[in-house]
Amino acid sequence: MQTLSWRSVMAEFIGTFSLVTVGCGAIVIESQTGSLTHGGVALAFGLVVMVMIAATGHISGAHLNPAVTLAFTFTRHFPLRWMSGYLAAQFAGATVGSLVLGVLFGFDTQLGGTQPSGSLTQSFLLEVLLTAALMFVITAVATDTKAVGQLAAIMIGATVMVNALWGGPISGASMNPARSFGPALINGTWEHQWLYFIAPIIGAILGALTYQLIREPSGKGQNQKNKK
Repeated sequence: MQTLSWRSVMAEFIGTFSLVTVGCGAIVIESQTGSLTHGGVALAFGLVVMVMIAATGHISGAHLNPAVTLAFTFTRHFPLRWMSGYLAAQFAGATVGSLVLGVLFGFDTQLGGTQPSGSLTQSFLLEVLLTAALMFVITAVATDTKAVGQLAAIMIGATVMVNALWGGPISGASMNPARSFGPALINGTWEHQWLYFIAPIIGAILGALTYQLIREPSGKGQNQKNKK
């Protein structure tokens, strides 16, 4: 039985730390200077995800997100015995990243935390939808050999950016329980945080199951080519 590698755990920690430091840091800088704009913040999130997937994907798979790990575990693409190690690394990375932002920009800021701008129902459903779309893409490029795996980092990063562009003003476009947990823990803002735990997990599982429902059975595409 293969044991969980400390290298994989460290890769998840570093990747999630970078996601929060850069993405949430962009939110803080935008709130203080107004120099990045909403589009710049979305771009920062998308680019840091793309870079960290390219840098750590071959080590840990670059989940960087507890909802992704839980969805992969639920659909049996990830060992259950490794799940707790990945979750611990992701939440720890997000917490340390938020702590760094507090040191840099002050603990009296929101540290890029997520809060609903619309109603709770609207934000909840939006987080489910955004995370489902993200996990649909992740499942496609990570588990299907027919997908263009070399473009995985670009495709996933672009999905994060697009989701943040249109969903960010309403729900914060978290799509990631760890990304919301870190700022909430450091600045003590827990109101409505349950939403950012439950909705992304539901969305990720729905996204993974949806892709598994429509994916082409193994060997079917090759058989069709042979018939031609």
